[in-house]
Amino acid sequence: MKATRLAIPDVILIEPKVFGDARGYFYESYNRRAFQEATGIDPNFVQDNHSCSIKGVLRGLHYQIRQTQGKLIRVLDGEIFDVAVDIRKSSPTYGQWVSETLSSENKREMWIPEGFAHGFVVTSETAVVFYKATDYWAPEHERCIAWNDTSLAIQWPVSGTPTLSAKDQKGALLNSAETFA
Repeated sequence: MKATRLAIPDVILIEPKVFGDARGYFYESYNRRAFQEATGIDPNFVQDNHSCSIKGVLRGLHYQIRQTQGKLIRVLDGEIFDVAVDIRKSSPTYGQWVSETLSSENKREMWIPEGFAHGFVVTSETAVVFYKATDYWAPEHERCIAWNDTSLAIQWPVSGTPTLSAKDQKGALLNSAETFA
């Protein structure tokens, strides 16, 4: 497993070792010991989430203000443009974002720690996304930052307005959102 810290060093791109031959391929998508050795982090995952979305669906930018969640994101089928936004006011990278293209083809994963908002847009015809979370979903603590907040200036690879849930259409601007100290 290769772990690469991104421009915001707390967000880590994970590239598993893939073993392939004429029959197909095999790889460990998660190994606690290998993850800890590669990243120095030992998250306690308590919940797995799985979604399927069509092209142009944008989910996010989500986070929980309490029962905060670290997330390990991967794509089982298709491709997404995955984004993490630092919303820790005490951080030198507060309000900055990083992104990676995650796909079933490249098998990359992204570790997004607590204190970040997360979102993605589907860039293939469909995408099946799977992620591990370090705390349980708590809808009463869930918050959303507007995907198109001009202060963030995220360069989403979409033309026009993406398909959003009712919740995501009401996302707050970062400067008025409830964030972390």
